[in-house]
Amino acid sequence: MQRFRYRGRNAQGELVSGHQMALSPDSLASQLLNSGIVPIEVVEEAEATAQGGLLGGLFARIGAEDMLLFTRQMHAMLKAGIPLMRALAGLQRTSANPRLAAVIQSLRNRLDEGRQLSQAMRQHPAVFSSFFVNLVQVGELTGRLDEIFLRLFHYLEFEHATRRQIGSAMRYPTFVLVAVVAAIITINVFVIPAFARVYQSFNVELPLLTRVLIAISEFTVAHGALLATAAVAGVLALGYYLRTEQGRYRWHRLKLRLPIVGPIQQKASLARFARGLSITLLSGVPVLQGMAAVAQVVDNDYIARRIEQMRLGIERAESMTQTATAAGVFTPAVLQMIAVGEETGELDALMAEVAALYEREVDYAVATLGARIEPLMIVVLAGVVLVLALGVFLPIWDLGRVAMHGGT
Repeated sequence: MQRFRYRGRNAQGELVSGHQMALSPDSLASQLLNSGIVPIEVVEEAEATAQGGLLGGLFARIGAEDMLLFTRQMHAMLKAGIPLMRALAGLQRTSANPRLAAVIQSLRNRLDEGRQLSQAMRQHPAVFSSFFVNLVQVGELTGRLDEIFLRLFHYLEFEHATRRQIGSAMRYPTFVLVAVVAAIITINVFVIPAFARVYQSFNVELPLLTRVLIAISEFTVAHGALLATAAVAGVLALGYYLRTEQGRYRWHRLKLRLPIVGPIQQKASLARFARGLSITLLSGVPVLQGMAAVAQVVDNDYIARRIEQMRLGIERAESMTQTATAAGVFTPAVLQMIAVGEETGELDALMAEVAALYEREVDYAVATLGARIEPLMIVVLAGVVLVLALGVFLPIWDLGRVAMHGGT
C-alpha cells in the first residue's frame, strides 16, 4: 500500500482534495469514482513531497530562456491538438526551473476552478506581462491560441537577442571603467604616499599638480573608511531612488540622452513598441488596448509615457500620425510609414516594417558599438595616465634637471 494525494470534483462539481492509501494510482482512481468523485490528479505522496520541495527553488529566477521554451512548446503542443490542461501538465513535468513549474501548477489549479488561461496568468504579473496576457486572451477568443504563442515566441526571441547584444557590447567598456577606478584607488592609497615620503626628503617646493595629487591621496588614506561608507550609502540611496516612479522616469529619460548608447536604447525601445503593436493588431486586439499593453513592455518609462499620451490622443479622435508626431520620439521616415499605414488600413503591416527598420538599426549600432567606444576609452585612459605620470614623476624630472645644471 502506498499513500497518495488526490484532487477531484464531487457530484456537485466542487473541487475536493485529500490523502488516501491505495495499491496504485489506478486503484485509487477507481475508489474515488465509486465514491462519486471524478479524479483530476493522483500523485504519490513521495512525489508530492518532492514537488513541494521544489518550492524552495522559487527564488530561482524565471529567465528569458525559460519563457522562450515555454511559449515554443505551448505552440507546438496546441498546434498538435493536445488539450490545454494536458499540455500544461507535460510542461510542468519537464520544466527544469522549479519556479516556472510552480507557476504552471498554479495555472492548472486556476483552470480546474473554471477560469480561463489569461485570467490565471494575470495572477502572476511578474512572469506574464499585460502584453502577454492580452494576446493570450485574444487567442482564447479567436480560437488561435497556438498562433498567439508562436508570435509571443518570436517577440520574446527578439527581446532576448537585443538585450544580449547590448549587454555584450557594454561588457568591455564596463570592464575598462572598473579597472581604471581600481587603478586610481590603488595609486592613491599605495603608490602616491610612497612617493610623497621620498619627496619630503628633497625639501623643495613641489609642482602644483603633484601637491594636488598628494593632498587627494592623504585625504583618501585618512578618511578611507568614511569615503567607503559614503560610497555604499550613495549607491543604496541611488538604487532606492531609481526604484521610485519619479527616479525611474528621470533615469530612463537620461539614458536616452547619453552619448553613443542613448540612441541605441531609444531605437531598441521603439522597436519593441512597433513589434508589439504590430503583433497586437495582427492578433485582433483593438488599437487602444494594444497600445496600453505595449506601453508596459518598451522597458523605458519615458517612452512609455509618450505612448500613453499617444493612446489618450487617439481616444480624443486624433490620428495615429498626429499623436506619433506630438510624441517627439519617432524619425520622419517612421512617421511617414505610420501615415501610409493609416491611409491604406494596413497599420499592422507597416508597424511590422517600422519594427524591422529599428531592429536593423539596433543590430548595426550594437555591432559597431565597441569600435565607437574604444577611441573614447583610449582618450580617458591616456588622460588618467598622463595626469598621474606628470604628477608623480615631474618632481623627479625637475630634480634631475637641477642636478645636471649644478654639476655643470
